[in-house]
Amino acid sequence: MAKSNAQRQSAYRQRHLNDENGQAQRLNLVLSAHAKRALERLAACYAVTQRELLECLLRDAESAAIDRARGVPDGQTQYYDGHLRLALKRVTP
Repeated sequence: MAKSNAQRQSAYRQRHLNDENGQAQRLNLVLSAHAKRALERLAACYAVTQRELLECLLRDAESAAIDRARGVPDGQTQYYDGHLRLALKRVTP
């Protein structure tokens, strides 16, 4: 018996989660057209996938936040508990 479209999609998603040793999680979001094009251009520029680029940017941003948290009393604990609030610093002014 043929699978329905929903069943095929579910199987596809499950296979891709398992590709990462069961450690991957899905992210479903909508970006502005400008942000999406920037993501595509940056990924192409650095010859990486969009996923690799996003993961790299997130790791770098987290590292920067943790560095800044070190200057706040109990900052790292607050960061990991989701309670630390810092002003967002932009790459460009």
